[in-house]
Amino acid sequence: MNSSELALYLEAGFIDFNIETDERFLPKILTNNQQEQVKVLENLLFELEHCDEFFFSVAFVTNSGIACLIDTLKELENKHIKGKILASQYQNFTEPRALRRLLQFPNLELKIITSDYNFHAKGYLFHTHATSTKDENYTMIVGSSNLTQSALTVNREWNVQLSSMKDGALIRQMQEELNQAWDDATTVTEEWIAAYERIYGEARSQRQRAYTKIHKLYKINPNKMQAAALQNIAALRAEGKNRALLISATGTGKTYLSAFDVRAAQPKRCLFIVHRGLIARKSKESFEQIIDEHITTGLFTSGHREIDRDYVFATVQTLVKDENLHAFAPDAFDYIIIDEAHHAGAKSYQKVLSYFKPKFLLGMTATPERSDDCDIFKTFDHNIAYEIRLNQALAENMLVPFHYHGVSEIVVDGELLDDNADFVRLTSEERVKNILYYADFYGCDQGRVKGIVFCSRIEEAKALSEAFNKHGKRAAFLAGATSEEERARLIKRLESDEEGVDKLDYLFSVDVLNEGVDIPSVNQIIMLRPTQSAIVFVQQLGRGLRKSKAKRYLEVIDFIGNYENNYMLPIALYGDRSCSKEKLRRIVHNNFLPGASTVYFTDVVRERIFESLNKNNFLELRQLKESYQLVKSKLGHAPMMLDFLALGDKDPYLFIQKKKSYYNFRQYADPYESTLNASQCKLLEFICLELANGRRLEEVVLLRCLMQHAKIDVSAFMQYMQDKYQLTTSAATVASVVNVLSMQFFKTADAQKYGDMPLVNANAGSICLSEKFSSMLANKEFYSYVNDALAYAEKRFLSDYK
Repeated sequence: MNSSELALYLEAGFIDFNIETDERFLPKILTNNQQEQVKVLENLLFELEHCDEFFFSVAFVTNSGIACLIDTLKELENKHIKGKILASQYQNFTEPRALRRLLQFPNLELKIITSDYNFHAKGYLFHTHATSTKDENYTMIVGSSNLTQSALTVNREWNVQLSSMKDGALIRQMQEELNQAWDDATTVTEEWIAAYERIYGEARSQRQRAYTKIHKLYKINPNKMQAAALQNIAALRAEGKNRALLISATGTGKTYLSAFDVRAAQPKRCLFIVHRGLIARKSKESFEQIIDEHITTGLFTSGHREIDRDYVFATVQTLVKDENLHAFAPDAFDYIIIDEAHHAGAKSYQKVLSYFKPKFLLGMTATPERSDDCDIFKTFDHNIAYEIRLNQALAENMLVPFHYHGVSEIVVDGELLDDNADFVRLTSEERVKNILYYADFYGCDQGRVKGIVFCSRIEEAKALSEAFNKHGKRAAFLAGATSEEERARLIKRLESDEEGVDKLDYLFSVDVLNEGVDIPSVNQIIMLRPTQSAIVFVQQLGRGLRKSKAKRYLEVIDFIGNYENNYMLPIALYGDRSCSKEKLRRIVHNNFLPGASTVYFTDVVRERIFESLNKNNFLELRQLKESYQLVKSKLGHAPMMLDFLALGDKDPYLFIQKKKSYYNFRQYADPYESTLNASQCKLLEFICLELANGRRLEEVVLLRCLMQHAKIDVSAFMQYMQDKYQLTTSAATVASVVNVLSMQFFKTADAQKYGDMPLVNANAGSICLSEKFSSMLANKEFYSYVNDALAYAEKRFLSDYK
């Protein structure tokens, strides 16, 4: 940036916003806005990645704030970029653990203001030496954001960002302020932190006592999304529906939600069915916090037979036995709840469901797609009460945020670990040390690590748990064959903070802990296996997302090798199920997650994801047909393209790419007797292939307008595009659009494959539908496919291209 460029940026920032400039140097307000998908954090990270020196001055530094920056700070250490960080002892809020994490970086200088307890300044200064010139540039960010997770990601914060040459008056003034504060500050050492810890601990205890007093004033009430789900369930009952399916991400309070609904419905008797005794007990305890005190509760599990209670919490394994099932009358329960309802296709569940005749049946699951060849949606009459997916739950603060670190697997014996890595390489000492390095580097929020490690194979999990123990970590292995009692004992050892308990730091498992277990205090998850399924990944991630008193975030460390299914990672992390390669690349580039969660991929890992994405064929007919059948099952009827968008499922343009039109694909996947002729089928291929990509909105909007009004003036159409879409459409653009829709744009061979029939005609400043196309639209089936494709194209443009 030189002086003439800077003058342009200042003119755009302070005089005329219409001037086109590089947004990086444009003066602007930085804030956290979930709807606009922007965070203060992304600006800090961008400046850090492009600077050659930096200086932070903040009142508060917390461990959660450092967790947001830790990967970038490591990159700066590797690049020998120096930085200064100045914190404050104001209100003794800065955390000792955060200061310790910063001390580990030799390229950073760290000081703290101790003499002035009113120091509350927040400013960030970045220096960049332009590579092509001798110009020195500075960027400053001054405002309200401290170095905390909330301030950088979710809080309503206002910060001003300005760029300047090195001799700018504002930058020089800021440098003077920073340097003066730095000279007055105390150098942070391990000795200073040790002395400060006692003061910080006392201040923290006072804050916690105050919080506890306030917290006790509140009762458990439905959150925003639970309240909406409860309204929907009540509406279904009012319509006479007797069953419904609730789709809710792990950790979002499904059990509490069902308890709220049971309290509202007031059944005389209720049955809650789970597949593990531990969950039955936990569910019973949750219900007891919500329901009226006079209602009795009991367990019907291995070792418990409390069948005379109002509300019974039973395992399906116990209930399915004939002598137990017939201990209840078929109409014994007014309300039945099936936890983890995606298992409802199993014979045991089907037997139980066939026997009982409740007035209302509620199924709850985080993963309805895993139905084991059973139509789970049909089981609940296609009545989806509500969907709370992972990203929605993060946005609504229903879960703790997570910081995901995608790091590279190491090379063992000259080869990068891949899907077929043998046992010796998976359990080598070199790999163990690498895992331990990152486990310690990222650590956890507060206290000791309480981690779960997911492995590829049982033998690997067992061997690695033994290796962790040899390196001083307290670890244990959990297998499918582990008894219920031993499983409970191991989980208690992991969770416990009590004196005298033989504690665990890590539990190693393959698939045992994917679901059906509640361990809220888990604060670190390590993934040591390829991501074969986005659903399983989210299940495993969910093991650490439940809220807990001593946990503000979850650390997730994913070791990524040369795996074929690396493309699954962005699908799982960002919740995008469209399978559009273009969209997935853009999502990885934008790297936005709602709430305070963050995602970091090393450059090597990002390249592996893109490579896997390029190689994968999302157009495999079997997968496309499965996706179609899944959406049909959800709806209870054949879907159109807009249905896929509404449900957030596969991008239906994949069906067009495979079969030339959505109509063609539907006839392949779900054939039915159609009224369309060959000419109409060819025109649908034209509309789907040439228009439905949504890249030029004018073609789509013009056809939709003409389908409603038959004729439109060019000037009126241009004004309509400006008024509704804020798009300036020239007469030349309209002429080009007409050229396409009249088939004049295409070569003879291309026009003929689409039937060589114009859709529109233009004359004397107006445009109308061609007579033949207009007559075709009289066919309701043809009209619905045309309208669906055009509506899809419009939505795709507005979401992806505008």
